[in-house]
Amino acid sequence: MAANPSNGAPGHPHGEQRDEGHHASHHHDDHPHESGHDHDHGHGPRTRTARLRHRLGHLLTPHGHQAADRTDAALETSREGMRTLWISLAVLGVTALAQAVVVAVSGSVALLGDTVHNVADALTAIPLGIAFVVGRRAADRRYTYGYGRAEDLAGIVIVVVIAVSACVAAYTAFDRLLHPRDVDHLWAVSVAALVGFAGNEWVARYRIRTGRRIGSAALVADGLHARTDGFTSLAVLLGAGGAALGWRAADPVVGLLITVAILFVLRDAAREIYRRLMDSVDPALVGAAEDALRAVPGVRGTGQVRLRWIGHALRAEADIVVDPHLTVVRAHALAVAAEHALIHAVPRLTAATVHIDHTPLGAHHDPHAALAHHTG
Repeated sequence: MAANPSNGAPGHPHGEQRDEGHHASHHHDDHPHESGHDHDHGHGPRTRTARLRHRLGHLLTPHGHQAADRTDAALETSREGMRTLWISLAVLGVTALAQAVVVAVSGSVALLGDTVHNVADALTAIPLGIAFVVGRRAADRRYTYGYGRAEDLAGIVIVVVIAVSACVAAYTAFDRLLHPRDVDHLWAVSVAALVGFAGNEWVARYRIRTGRRIGSAALVADGLHARTDGFTSLAVLLGAGGAALGWRAADPVVGLLITVAILFVLRDAAREIYRRLMDSVDPALVGAAEDALRAVPGVRGTGQVRLRWIGHALRAEADIVVDPHLTVVRAHALAVAAEHALIHAVPRLTAATVHIDHTPLGAHHDPHAALAHHTG
């Protein structure tokens, strides 16, 4: 909801009159700030020193009030995510190819399981890349929040790919237990295992670093997945060592252990995607948002505060309590101040809708009485 002027004058960007103190609220997209805005209309520091410090802070860490600024930032994070995906895809592709050659020569089922897992991890870049491209599309009248949820759909595809890789690794290991076969070229298997570890650890570091910088939970999770793949590559060394000592079943047993490791990754990935689909956020972010709202001069309390991820960005909805005798103009200024405080306090927050409520005018006055029959 957008805050409205008390006179509802035509030509004002909000255009219609509402009951002051109840539905005065503010949305970042509906009330763009002008460039060079000095933030003095009720949502910035009041003293001259504080204002100067605040402006210097904007110069050092600008947060882009205008919708165009936020769009540019979203495009840039998507480009960075795409660059990370394709580079990591190339690295993992080369790693998996090198391992596949050794699998063909040695017949190691443990190395085969690790290779399949690495291929699956590399292929997860494709749905994520598609999600990044789709997520760049602007919001429209059908998808009013934009297309950021495409990343969550990509997460479902990633979970399915991990599950399939676990099935392939398990089937191959059980088949080798039932039909034992010696592993050849153990030195090559050991080298391939080390190559797999090095490639996955590099990709893990790259994906996690980029994911945290752009706010992509899926990319961070994919990086953690790659790190686990690296440790499963090291497990192949155990199979090669056992085979060198004459334990014929060492290779398929390690293949089964790798399957178990893949299942643990599957559990963690599925849990992350489930939480994202259910609009789960870190409770500490909600606490930070509430503290920021209470610190705004003129805000007497807070009501419900809700956060949700839309792709790489957070959106917020918050209720604040103010003096019931404020003008609509002043209530709107407080809504702007509250949104401004939220943007600074909550990382990756790009937009907030602030609902203005007021303290009761009397013991029997309920400003929400008209809505009572709609709520449980």
